[in-house]
Amino acid sequence: MQRIIRIFLTLSLIPLLTLWSASHALAQESGPQIRITQVDKSNFPQVTVYVSVVNEAGEPVGVDPSTIQISENGQLMAPTNIQGGGSAVAEIIPVTSMLVMDISGSMDKNGKLDAAKDAAKRYVNQMRPDDQAGLIAYDTQTYYVQTLTTDIMALTSAIDGLQTGGDTAMYNALIEAEKVLENVSGRKAIIVLTDGLDNKSQSTSEDVIAAISQSGLTISAIGFGDAASTGQVGLDEVGLKSLAEGSGGLYGFAEDAETLSAIYQQYGQALQSEYAFTYLSPSTLRDGLNRGLTVSLNGSAVSTTEQYNPGGVLPEVATQSWSLFITILVGLLLLLAVPWLVNRGIQTVGATKQNKKGRVKLNQVPASSTKGRVKMK
Repeated sequence: MQRIIRIFLTLSLIPLLTLWSASHALAQESGPQIRITQVDKSNFPQVTVYVSVVNEAGEPVGVDPSTIQISENGQLMAPTNIQGGGSAVAEIIPVTSMLVMDISGSMDKNGKLDAAKDAAKRYVNQMRPDDQAGLIAYDTQTYYVQTLTTDIMALTSAIDGLQTGGDTAMYNALIEAEKVLENVSGRKAIIVLTDGLDNKSQSTSEDVIAAISQSGLTISAIGFGDAASTGQVGLDEVGLKSLAEGSGGLYGFAEDAETLSAIYQQYGQALQSEYAFTYLSPSTLRDGLNRGLTVSLNGSAVSTTEQYNPGGVLPEVATQSWSLFITILVGLLLLLAVPWLVNRGIQTVGATKQNKKGRVKLNQVPASSTKGRVKMK
């Protein structure tokens, strides 16, 4: 009888445990999502990590910055400075945005270019005084329409002046946008809009992602149009998602003007609500080795991982070790020169002996030869 009761209780607990596990996983999925959006290593060993905390809808979630923990190679870092969060009392993180907009011929259909212009203008209208943005347009060519500026009126005028052209070379335009932002400091992001397949670029998605490692930025992509269409008018959603994920950005799809505008505004709000954590890396040399980063909320299961490379072709040495480094370098050069010096010495000695032998032979005159001499008066 007791055995039957135990079996009954066990069978009753299984559904309860399954239900608890499912609800726990659902709670985690619906809770705050944290991710690393950019790693600024320009002042290495000082490192600044930009962190975004959003809900499942991609909307910013305010959290206490002290609950965000950053680890490098498994070692918990102590921030020397924390900025951002989007609250009224938080220190603002200036954002530099480059809007990269598709003006290929297909954007002239169904009012897509007008919808894109309206959405882009709403984006720049929510810029704060220290934010700046620029505008690049592309068809088969890339056009740097508006340089980086804080002037919203100038940006609005540049957007209004866009006109449609030929085919699509999106990846070429993204490479140019990365070059423009390469030497810009702080938080920087590219937001690219396209309504079709790239059919004219010499560059590839892999080229674009590889170039990011030098500039440290994110690319968020927006597909605008009919995702079900095929051919040149269709969207390469797989490629756009891969591009966004590989660059730390987001991907959004819009099939109407209202959704497009909402995506632009959401991207802007997310950028303005990020946190910036600055710390000193415990590995202070630019040794070209990747460092692993982990960011979590209070060490919970809500976390994300990333890596960065401080750069450096040759291993660095500490400042106080330069004299030792130079001494070792000179010693190595001397060691490399020893075989050459030895070989040179052997060749010199051999040549000297050969010359001496030659002189002896030339100075020897046979006795018989003196008999035939005639003395001239």
